[in-house]
Formats: sequence, C-alpha cells, structure tokens
Amino acid sequence: MDVKINDSWKQALKAEFSKTYFQQIVTHLKMERASGATIFPPGPQIFNAFELTPFDEVKVVIIGQDPYHGAGQAHGLSFSVQDGVKPPPSLVNIFKELKTDIGMPIPTHGNLTAWAKQGVLLLNASLTVRANEPMSHSKIGWASFTDAVIQAISAQKENVVFLLWGKFAQEKVDLIDITRGHYILKAAHPSPFSADRGFFGCKHFSMANQFLIQHGADPVDWSL
Repeated sequence: MDVKINDSWKQALKAEFSKTYFQQIVTHLKMERASGATIFPPGPQIFNAFELTPFDEVKVVIIGQDPYHGAGQAHGLSFSVQDGVKPPPSLVNIFKELKTDIGMPIPTHGNLTAWAKQGVLLLNASLTVRANEPMSHSKIGWASFTDAVIQAISAQKENVVFLLWGKFAQEKVDLIDITRGHYILKAAHPSPFSADRGFFGCKHFSMANQFLIQHGADPVDWSL
C-alpha cells in the first residue's frame, strides 16, 4: 500500500509503519482486493485526513468510528462525504448544531475538506471498510494505528481540542494527556438515535474556538 501521507505525519508516526500490525493491515487489504472485495475509501484517499491536515497544523481532533460504507461516500475524513453525495443523518445533525451554536447556514453539501485544511483532523478509528459491511475492518489493526495517532498528538503537541462524541470516541480519553493543556469536550453522538440526548445544545464549535483564541491560535471557520 502506497501510504500517501504528509511528511510531518511520517515523522510523528515513523515507528508505526514498520510494526507488525501495520504490515498485517497492508496484507489484509491486498488480500481482500485480490478476492474481488470493494473497499472504501479508494486507496489514494485512505490517508486523506493526514494529507489535508499536517501534524504540525492539528488544533482540533474529531473522532469518528468507521468510514461510510456506501458507494461514493467515504473519502478519508470522518463524518465527511464527497461532493454530490447527500449528507448522512449524523452530518445533518452536526450542521443543525452548528446553526444553533454559531448561526451557520445549513450547507448544501457534506464535504468537510475546508475544516481539514484549517487544522481539524477528521479521524476515523478504522480507516477502511468493505462495501455495505459496517465495522468490517474494525478488527484488522486500524485501532492500534489510530490510537497511536491520538497518543502522538497528545504527547507531542499542546492545547489541542478533542471533540469526543458518543461512547466509542469517549473511550479514547485515556490516550490524551491533559497535563499538556489539551481541551476535551464530550457529548452524545450526533446520530439520530442519540443527538437529542446531549449532542444538540453542546455548543462544542463555539467552545472550541473560544479555547483556540485564548491560546493564541486562529479559530476555525466552520462555514462551508
């Protein structure tokens, strides 16, 4: 697998790429493709989050669980979909909270690349999935890699905002060293099944920007 990833990430994660588990991920993906399986996102976009958001520029981390498993949706950014694809329900709810929180008009598309280019790392815990089979790659080693990503940000950076939505993301909290000034915000997942139980009204977007400004960083322009 040709890892298309920004050089700053190659430096921050250099130990991970040579580890056995990472080589096993590569082997697993090659075997599945050889058997005719369709895997999302497409190969060149698997590490899209790391290409669009260099390690040196990370200031907010939004943790998702699994890439979208429908055709044309996933492109390597958590919660984001490619242009021309209808925003899924969780993303619609994110937009509703943004409108309530900061008055942002509901976007006509669901492509969050603009956030990624401003230092918002849109990180899924698994970076690939088989078509129409949610969580199908959750046990192939990606968790080891993405946990290492969170730990690298935590250990090597200061004053990063972590948005942990839902139980799965909140279980990552032990990977974050709050003594380095990181800001952890927790809420329910934006899924329609849980958004009414603590995601709506969380005001995470304005709170994240207030924190960034207080620590000398540019706020995120959440508009799309």
